[in-house]
Amino acid sequence: MSQPVKYFYEFGPFRLDPVERLLLRDGQYVPLTPKAFDTLMVLVKNGGHVIDKDELIKKVWPDTFVEEVNLAKNVSSLRKILGGEQSEQYIETIPKRGYRFIADVREVSDEHSKSMIAPEIAESAPIQEENERWGEQIKEGLDAGPSSSQIKPGAVLGARRFLLGRLGWLAIPLIIGFVLSIVIWWIIYRPADTTSIPHLKIVPFTSFPGRETHATFSPDGKQIAFVWDGEKGDNPDIYVKMIGAEQPLRLTSHPAADTNPAWSPDGRHIAFFRQSAESSGFYLVPALGGPERKVADVFPYRIPAGANTRYYSPDGKFLVVADKNSSEEPFSLFSIEIETGEKRRITAPPPGTEGDSYPDFSPDGKTLAFIRASSRATTDLYLVSPAGGEPQRLTFDNTSIIGHSWTSDGREIVFASRRGSSIYSLWRISAAGGALERLPTIGQSVISPVISHQGDLLAYTQTLDDQNIWRIELDAAGRGIGATSLISSTLGDNGPDYSPDGRKIVFASNRSGDFGIWVCDNLGANPMQLVNFGPYLTGTPRWSPDGRWIAFDSRSNNSGREGNADIYIVSSDGGQPRQLTAEPSEDVAPSWSRDGKWIYFGSTRSGSMQIWKVSAQGGQPVQVTMHGGFEGFESIDGKFFYYSKDRAIPGIWQIPTAGGDETLVFDYHQAGSWRLWRVVEKGVYFATATIPTRPSIEFFNFATRQVTPVAVIDKPLSQSYPGLAVSPDGRSILIAQMDQSGSDIMLMENFR
Repeated sequence: MSQPVKYFYEFGPFRLDPVERLLLRDGQYVPLTPKAFDTLMVLVKNGGHVIDKDELIKKVWPDTFVEEVNLAKNVSSLRKILGGEQSEQYIETIPKRGYRFIADVREVSDEHSKSMIAPEIAESAPIQEENERWGEQIKEGLDAGPSSSQIKPGAVLGARRFLLGRLGWLAIPLIIGFVLSIVIWWIIYRPADTTSIPHLKIVPFTSFPGRETHATFSPDGKQIAFVWDGEKGDNPDIYVKMIGAEQPLRLTSHPAADTNPAWSPDGRHIAFFRQSAESSGFYLVPALGGPERKVADVFPYRIPAGANTRYYSPDGKFLVVADKNSSEEPFSLFSIEIETGEKRRITAPPPGTEGDSYPDFSPDGKTLAFIRASSRATTDLYLVSPAGGEPQRLTFDNTSIIGHSWTSDGREIVFASRRGSSIYSLWRISAAGGALERLPTIGQSVISPVISHQGDLLAYTQTLDDQNIWRIELDAAGRGIGATSLISSTLGDNGPDYSPDGRKIVFASNRSGDFGIWVCDNLGANPMQLVNFGPYLTGTPRWSPDGRWIAFDSRSNNSGREGNADIYIVSSDGGQPRQLTAEPSEDVAPSWSRDGKWIYFGSTRSGSMQIWKVSAQGGQPVQVTMHGGFEGFESIDGKFFYYSKDRAIPGIWQIPTAGGDETLVFDYHQAGSWRLWRVVEKGVYFATATIPTRPSIEFFNFATRQVTPVAVIDKPLSQSYPGLAVSPDGRSILIAQMDQSGSDIMLMENFR
């Protein structure tokens, strides 16, 4: 009786046998886990077609619930097995969808129907010698007892080859019994493990008042340079402290903000970034203290929460920094020659994005890890050569990343991300890509990881911020007469807005562990969540004039990952939110027209941030400003639209709602740059902070064009999650302030 014809799939040097569940490369057996084989089988059978992740998971794990990370791990393993350095020639990642097998697949038959293992056990002299060698190793293992050093990963395969070559396929039951006996013997009689693995230990490195951030290890791993804003919390400077010592050494004392320290390879100097009103640039200072030297000026930018701590090249000749030539273009990575200050562009991010930052050299100096941001809250990890070229994308989360560091062997990168949560945690990923692993830490929200050159220490910043909403009562003259904590939790509460009748307050919060929109009464009691968008950044809620609707922005999308921001509205009674914008642009900071027919918002859809408006019923948005715009409000009579442009361009501007030229209203005290301002009938309330620890609220009068003080705030204000609102009767102001503001540097010992 003839045997049925067997069919195989061939691609490149590989042959896939669906019946025997074997993969061969040039006739040699390639070991795969069962689920890795199933994943490859589905991809190959659908060669050339995109397989959605959900569909692939259902086919590989039909009766089990698993997370996407399991699939990513299988794909990463397959790529390494199939392609090594050229893994993308077989399996292509389709961002936000799934995977596609892109190699040419041939379906062939074998008339002789021989087992695919036959070439491996043919009676040739080399194979016989290999079988004998495996047989000796197995015999030695039985005599000495199995251990991790005596039973190698290939022992089972060797046993199979040895016994099959001697006894044929009838020996399979013997093989199973043989392997089981070894496993049982090892479980019962294995010797005690005399090697001890040091326990992971996390201890505070700093616990000073204020903020300590931007930690970076000296080349010998004995010291840490960091940024501390001092006991008063008003002046970030560079400090150095020995591990185990109590007192730090202060290296800078300039009234400007000094951040982002990076050690020179010889440990003699520290580079840092200085931001001042006059100019911003990178400097060098001796690690033991001494005179500073400017390396080069760079475009001024907001002080980052995280640090790029290894931007000093391993040969000590240049720095790699974020810079740009104008406010319109995105940040790119540039190398700066330390001796001459000469700059050379390394990356060229897409126009209309925030750009590239946080450069970090790999230990061998051949690769830069960096962050590419499509917006301030939408970032991913990339790799690029210091010589330039096309960057390789490493993560696809489209969420906020604050700081990253290479492991000492250059195989992995540890980074701080808000992936899957409303707070930051530490993750590690292979430099070749693949599945992510979360690291254990102490602290509610942790950022800015850095690993010592020796690889056994990891430092990170533990943030201690707690933002709440306060109410400031105003007297008849509009002066503050008292402040009361109104809406509070142990997490972030911000973006307050009064309802038109003044009886309710809407605000944004992650108090539930997810980002959402909440409503409470005007005394701060009876909070109720209207919208829960999980880990997707959501905020800036604004009440419609009739009190029926609330507009807000959110980065929620349907891909399972955080995306670009869009505008939504939801009933003030709750229910399903309705999305009003869906362009691949940043649409943020909504506000209503006085008649309730339009919603204004800032958008990058034209290539730069401008004010647009869209009908509250939906439809095609209409551009309002032409020379920049971010956030704004209509005047009480609806005749003018007042708006701010950007943090780098302070001032409040106006344009007629019927159309016309823009006019600067006032630019006192950086009004508008903090996103903390509101328009009322007679003028504009706005917050400012010449001294970060002593912000104040002021009032600009339309009639007199004078600015008068309203109140001084005892705590710092947040630029990231702001909020200021004025009650309809003009008798109170709501403002989001940092009741607890600080951070410490934690040290993880025995990191591995």
